[in-house]
Amino acid sequence: MTRNASGTFEVKLTPQPQDDQSVGRMTIDKQFHGDLEATSKGQMLAVGTSVKGSAGYVAMEQVSGTLQGRSGSFALQHSGTMTRGAGQLTVTVVPDSGTEQLAGLSGRMTIEIADGKHLYTFEYTVAETS
Repeated sequence: MTRNASGTFEVKLTPQPQDDQSVGRMTIDKQFHGDLEATSKGQMLAVGTSVKGSAGYVAMEQVSGTLQGRSGSFALQHSGTMTRGAGQLTVTVVPDSGTEQLAGLSGRMTIEIADGKHLYTFEYTVAETS
């Protein structure tokens, strides 16, 4: 059965040293609130272009906490692009990354920023594992 979770999160991005200026690297620290009460840590790689508002990023993050009463951890994979200010973002659960009561988790998260607040909606299922 597909379920929906939503809430807010705070994120701290910390730039990391890099060898050259072509690819930026940052650490990610998040705190989720709402249906997902969790923390996450991750890494992001990003590239900007000479065209204002065009860029791309990929990221991986490990989330640990409680999702609508189920405890455990799982990994999220991000792929985002921005073309002259128009963004496209895909955030999916890494297959078979769920642990404990989140074993068998799959799904997709959407992220929105409104009035300076970060919001998430998470459509997911927790399947029985074999």
